Amino acid sequence: MSAVSTAAPERTTGAVMSHRQIMLVIYGLMAGMFLSALDQTIVGTAIRTIGDDLHGLNQQAWVTTAYLITSTIATPIYGKLSDIFGRRPLYIFAITVFILGSLMSSFSTSMLMLAGFRAFQGIGAGGLMSLPLAIMGDILAPRERAKYQGYFLSVFGVSSIGGPLIGGLFAGAGQILFISGWRWVFLVNVPIGIIALGMVFAFLHLPKFGGRKRVRIDWWGATAVVVTLVPLLLVAEQGRDWGWASIGSIACYVTGAVGLVAFLVIETLMKDDAIIPLKLFRSRVFSTATVLGVLVGFGMFGAMLTLPLYMQIVEGLTPTASGFATLPMVAGLMISSIASGQIVSHTGRYRIFPVTGTAFTAIGFLWLTTMTIDKPLWYMMIGMFLIGLGLGQLMQTLTLASQNSVDVRDMGVATSASTFFRQIGGTLGTAILLSVLFSTMPGNILTATANKANLTSALDAALTPSVASAPANKPIMDQLWNKIANPIKSNVQKGLDTATTQVRSAVKNAVTTQTNAAVKKAVTQQVTAAVDAQVQAGALPASAAQGVIDQQVAAALPAAEQAAQSQASAAVPGATSKALASTASKAHASVVNGRLTVDWSNASERRYYVGKVVPTLVKQIDKGSSTTANASTSTTSDTSFLKGADPRLSRPFLTGFNVSAVQIYWVGLIVILIAFIIALFFKVPPLRQRSALQEQADNASAKDAVEVAAGSAAAEAGALDAPTGSSVTVGSRS
Repeated sequence: MSAVSTAAPERTTGAVMSHRQIMLVIYGLMAGMFLSALDQTIVGTAIRTIGDDLHGLNQQAWVTTAYLITSTIATPIYGKLSDIFGRRPLYIFAITVFILGSLMSSFSTSMLMLAGFRAFQGIGAGGLMSLPLAIMGDILAPRERAKYQGYFLSVFGVSSIGGPLIGGLFAGAGQILFISGWRWVFLVNVPIGIIALGMVFAFLHLPKFGGRKRVRIDWWGATAVVVTLVPLLLVAEQGRDWGWASIGSIACYVTGAVGLVAFLVIETLMKDDAIIPLKLFRSRVFSTATVLGVLVGFGMFGAMLTLPLYMQIVEGLTPTASGFATLPMVAGLMISSIASGQIVSHTGRYRIFPVTGTAFTAIGFLWLTTMTIDKPLWYMMIGMFLIGLGLGQLMQTLTLASQNSVDVRDMGVATSASTFFRQIGGTLGTAILLSVLFSTMPGNILTATANKANLTSALDAALTPSVASAPANKPIMDQLWNKIANPIKSNVQKGLDTATTQVRSAVKNAVTTQTNAAVKKAVTQQVTAAVDAQVQAGALPASAAQGVIDQQVAAALPAAEQAAQSQASAAVPGATSKALASTASKAHASVVNGRLTVDWSNASERRYYVGKVVPTLVKQIDKGSSTTANASTSTTSDTSFLKGADPRLSRPFLTGFNVSAVQIYWVGLIVILIAFIIALFFKVPPLRQRSALQEQADNASAKDAVEVAAGSAAAEAGALDAPTGSSVTVGSRS
């Protein structure tokens, strides 16, 4: 008989990883997470500069959405493949792809090219987002994570502080080493990524238990995910331009619906090998956590992307300053995350955090809906801090609920699925809300421009020579106000030129008429006196006197008028000057070189014409029939003209942008309130007491113990062959 007690490897029920081993793994995870977190912070800070330089700020949604689409699609694939092949090789692959995508992004010459390269980069980002959470679930019991949470929060904190500084430095630099400054936003990922890759190779080593079973890879399911999501996200981004009922939009709806049906059929057939096993949704906890993740992602990603833009455009902050201005949100997130983690660690309970998290986030969004362009920056920071307090409670608790609702062997796919659906919400939120932002901006800018107070103030500034000619105002004057002010000045001057001509003509006619009348009177008087003298002397009969007078006046008048013409000409300039001065006073104008004109530097004259023009412009803007409308909304692709501009000139644009941003915050608030209502009825499972690896190790030890016991029993019974597995086979030797 053969002894089988040594046939199985020896196992222990002790801890599978020491604190030192856990720390080495965490170092590897931190390197990859720092790469991802720093990239998001830097790009978010510099996106306005990038959009302005590539003349496509209104195409920002393409850049952001492309990245989120591919990272979203890749997330569940990483989760499933890591369950099969292990976390480490997939994590290394993700970092490598991310580095290559960063390098390609730095060569972009248009926003659409950048969107394509960011899409490739997103393939790597999908692993950087989901795999660390799965690995943490593997090596740490839920209640132990609070002890190690500080390490990851330090990465997040450093990237949140360093990202704006680095992003602002690059965005504000003209060139660095003969390369445009903003391109270093992506190039900086290359050396950081290489360092991260080295740390992962050195430190990220996880123990393995049990043999690897043969599995099917769900490539068809992955394809169906692509077919489902891409057209739906595409129409979410382009629907406003295509028309929501256009042929292109309908084609996207149909393609997405077909892809969804195909995905459900494929996942049903693939069963446990599915990229997202449908059995996960049999758990009410997992399903509810997924819905909450989608809603939180929709409201968070979509609305939060407007914050850096808002602070740079409305508050006038530099990219660096706008990045630092988001630190209250980071502080709120870290405070609530640490506090909730410690509470979970000590009590093992986390039911309340989805409720309080959505409540704080909703209050934060409600606060932001009260923003106006006159509110100070600290007012917005309060709203961001409240949102941070909410998100810090939500992120880890939803992941905990998802992980604790499934078996250990599905930990990776459950974690990635949770991240996947949160990313779907974020991607939809980004595409839809940014689409809403840029589609409503022109109308809101028009409405703000049509506001009488705004238009009066802005037009008064635009017509002031010292303001219009200031170098800092030249861009906004060229972009917006010259298209309004120049026609106004031209039309006013045309009217005054007509008045000048009329005054000159009237004066000349009046002087000529008066001179001729005076000459005729004088000649008549002279002739009459001479004829009367002849009548009195008896030289001329009285009855013939009048006829003689008429004849002599008619004969003498032309010569007399000709002689008086020079005197009349000499009198015209003086009379014209007096008439123009009188007319100028009535017309609120000045006389310059004998011409009626408006002295636009004269506040009284300028405001008179501004007051006359504004009501007409308001009516034209409301009707949409004025070039003013085109001037006010001529572009949202480049906002660099706002930098340093006179506040009166930029106010209509900023007010319109503020209204659009507030609309986004209202949408975010509504979505988060729906999540809050769902969270009230969210029943969470109890936390596991062991890590996933520990459970695998203990299960393997138990299995080995059964095999050893069965082998010993078989040996004692005289069995010829040692049992395999959990069954005992007795047979005869050949």
